[in-house]
Amino acid sequence: MADYWGHWLKIGQKAGAQLPRIYLVNWFRKDADGKFMWPGFGDNSRVIEWIFGRCSGEDDAVRTPIGFLPAPGAIDTAGLDITADRLAALLAVDPAAWVVELAAIEDHYARFGSRVPAPLTAYLERVKKAIAAA
Repeated sequence: MADYWGHWLKIGQKAGAQLPRIYLVNWFRKDADGKFMWPGFGDNSRVIEWIFGRCSGEDDAVRTPIGFLPAPGAIDTAGLDITADRLAALLAVDPAAWVVELAAIEDHYARFGSRVPAPLTAYLERVKKAIAAA
């Protein structure tokens, strides 16, 4: 796996490389009552529409310690039973939860030892610092 990561990093360094963008989506995020916050798979195309807009150069995102998230109003919620507050909670970055997530990523990387490409461990450290400062 570490070699695979390294392969893609090397390809990305080539002049003119056109790599796909990577997006992390958690369709299964739950609220304090244990209920799913996103309405369901039938509405995933709304998030994918936002992703396509980002790939086309639309600037409808906000920078967070973990990367870019949809700006308020960037995801079409017309016809959904989701409040603005619920959507904001869905898109919120919880530093405490991310400390746990980043530790899990670090543990995963440890399985591969020194073979993990340096840019990945450096990125992990940058995100850890950003979360700590949040």
